[in-house]
Amino acid sequence: MLLTISTDHKPATDLGFLLHKNPGGHHTAEFGFGVGHVLFPEASEERCTAGLVVDVDPVGLVRGRPGSKGNDFSLAQYVNDRPYVTSSFTSVVLGKMFSTAMTGRSKERPELAAEAINLEVRLPVTPCRGGVDVATRLFEPLGYTVVAEEIPLDPKFPEWGMSRYLDLTLSTTATLKSVLEQLFVLLPVLDDDKHYWVGADEIDKLLRRGGDWLADHPERDLITRRYLRHDRKLTEEALGRLMEDDPTDPDAAQASHDAEEEAVEKPISLNQQRTDAVVDAVRASGARRVLDLGCGAGNLMRVLLKEQGLERVVGIDVSHRVLEVGARRLHFDTMAPRQRARVDLFQGSLTYRDRRLADFDAAVVMEVIEHLDPSRLGSFERAVFTHAHPQTVIVTTPNVEYNVRFETLPAGELRHRDHRFEWTRAEFASWTDGVAARQGYSVARSGIGPDDPEVGSPTQMAVFSR
Repeated sequence: MLLTISTDHKPATDLGFLLHKNPGGHHTAEFGFGVGHVLFPEASEERCTAGLVVDVDPVGLVRGRPGSKGNDFSLAQYVNDRPYVTSSFTSVVLGKMFSTAMTGRSKERPELAAEAINLEVRLPVTPCRGGVDVATRLFEPLGYTVVAEEIPLDPKFPEWGMSRYLDLTLSTTATLKSVLEQLFVLLPVLDDDKHYWVGADEIDKLLRRGGDWLADHPERDLITRRYLRHDRKLTEEALGRLMEDDPTDPDAAQASHDAEEEAVEKPISLNQQRTDAVVDAVRASGARRVLDLGCGAGNLMRVLLKEQGLERVVGIDVSHRVLEVGARRLHFDTMAPRQRARVDLFQGSLTYRDRRLADFDAAVVMEVIEHLDPSRLGSFERAVFTHAHPQTVIVTTPNVEYNVRFETLPAGELRHRDHRFEWTRAEFASWTDGVAARQGYSVARSGIGPDDPEVGSPTQMAVFSR
């Protein structure tokens, strides 16, 4: 079985430092089921490829296994596809031979280990239960470009149809650590099989490798269920731990912080002015299908639903609990059928590619980006502008320069305790111009709220159009 990882990040041979493997060497490790090899079929300044080869011993798969002797003998134990495909065996070998790389450490290139670089993963023979659709649903939300081709059972006999194997190529811009961790989890999920008994320790392994991305993945339940071999008890425990409440109750804390921000802005009715400005921008765009990204409890959606020209209004938020509050406030249970058909709420992350975000005319991102870590803005840009790609994107965010005009806000503090940053007008202009240039949009900026001659307006808005 074979897996390759390539990069064109220059100098590409730095991939060896990240993987802690000399591109000029041949690295091996023995396992109970065979031998793992790491070698570099190409290693130049322009492009470098590391290949992981797992030489599976079919007899070694059975030797010592309970029930492998006597009347329990089965030819299938010795004759199977395991030596030729990527599977949980590949995952085990990857976890051991690239263990240091999976921690995100590199003694020689520490800065590069933390940097998102171009990476391409090739899996030429990958069993996938569910075919191309499942492979796409697993990897696209994580920011990968997925190219998957079904492999025929026999090219000489096309009437036999396609096999369950895919020739899979995954391309992304990400840290090597995140790619390795995602492969470690998702290879056995694709196959929907594991070669070893699964116990409670597998939950710890899943949460350790998936902790930064699994909770927000739209296929979280499928991944967890397959990774734990459909063991209902283990799956329920894993999902419970994955979503368990922080002792501080993050949703309650978020609501408290939201209230603090509203109290700061209330004297100038900024929230109402923001909503009015966004609705005006949606109306001016001519959109008929609108996304509210980071919709919270649906306050903006309630106003948008009053717009007769809108055929569909969908809200996306990372918090299940907030969405439940939103469904109650929007009165989903008593809403007229025709009105109910216009609106929906989905759990999801704004930094992962999500096919549900496609085919909308406009997307609103109102007071949301400042809650993202700056390192995730690139993922946000790709998810919204590259993949969802609506005709119009409306973004609002605080103008930090105006904060000095809020009498109740201590000097130097941001308006909300969960804000990761607040931009000046120049910083916002730089980011919006960059996004527009990279993504093929034009952008128009304006202020919302009172326009102070020295510090501008309290909220800044950008309307991207293509």
